[in-house]
Amino acid sequence: MPMKKIVLLMLLLSSFVLSSYAKEFMKIASVEPVLVQKGEQKNWCSVCGMNLKKFYKTSYIAHLKDTEPRQYCSIRCLAYDMQNHELDGDIKVVDASTQELIDAKKAYYVVGSKIKGTMSKVSKLAFASKEEAQKFVKKYRGKIVDFASALKMAQDSLKTDSAMVLKKKKKKIYPMGKKVFQKMCKQDIDLSNYDEVNQLKADITTKKLCKHLKEKQLQAVALYLLEVKKADTKEEVAKHIHVTKDEKCPVCGMFVYKYPRWVAQIVFIHNNKEKHLSFDGVADMMKFYFHPNKWGDYGVHDTKEMIKITVTDYYSQKSIDATKAFYVIGSDIYGPMGNELIPFEYEDEAKTFSMDHKGRKVVKFEDITPSEIYELDE
Repeated sequence: MPMKKIVLLMLLLSSFVLSSYAKEFMKIASVEPVLVQKGEQKNWCSVCGMNLKKFYKTSYIAHLKDTEPRQYCSIRCLAYDMQNHELDGDIKVVDASTQELIDAKKAYYVVGSKIKGTMSKVSKLAFASKEEAQKFVKKYRGKIVDFASALKMAQDSLKTDSAMVLKKKKKKIYPMGKKVFQKMCKQDIDLSNYDEVNQLKADITTKKLCKHLKEKQLQAVALYLLEVKKADTKEEVAKHIHVTKDEKCPVCGMFVYKYPRWVAQIVFIHNNKEKHLSFDGVADMMKFYFHPNKWGDYGVHDTKEMIKITVTDYYSQKSIDATKAFYVIGSDIYGPMGNELIPFEYEDEAKTFSMDHKGRKVVKFEDITPSEIYELDE
């Protein structure tokens, strides 16, 4: 047999053996796992929602300041949480050999072995003794480092690992979660009650928000609801000017919430606090803008105190910067108070609207004058 073929055969055999070795090691708990979080949510990672029993041999426990203990499926999720929270006390990790909880800072870590990483491209497994870590390296390769080094690796790779995870979510998990939600879950789940995926998974299970789901389906639907549907809702809300039911236009006294397609708003600073006033149209807003003291003592007396001015785009109905918008004056479209300045984000849309609705002209914010505003009342 030619030497090249022999070398190739040996490489393939070596790869097969290493792959077989890797399959021998399972991250799932083979003993009764220690789960420290309260309630049904204890079964899942507090960051990513992964099943802690399934990834028990790579799991961690940490106490955040002034909170209940949190448990993670991996050092990657621990590192992620450390970006936003202050740890209080010791960190525990599961010994990959004995499956006992040990002091994470005293453990020996095998990084870069043939074992697949948990939420990361590079695996990081902890051992109480150096001898056990060395045995693992001999069988699965990798190198031995201390906690500080393993944590730094996890922190340094957070961006790339998160990108890898997100790519997988977008390709497989979110689409699956959407299908599960539409076919097997209640459609009126109030997502404002949830900030973490394990909390949502717990309620889906205990409150029967969905039909009985397998773990894979449960993970997919929880991630879809929290990271896609809730995020889309927040984004949609953020596009619009928020007005409460008790807000009245300071110029005309009308309740503004009744006219959402016409809402305009001025944000200002008063006594070192951010406040706002809402209006039922651009015309009334501009009356206040030019003469704020005329309409009462609202804590704003000059345009220099106004830090943000927003109006509602006529077509998209989203909030836009008033100072960058284009306005149609004198059209045949009326607002709550009659003749109105019609705002648009884009000049070409304003011009098209003006042609279609007999507008007198299109102006920029800085070109609007008090006389033009009061002429609309005539």
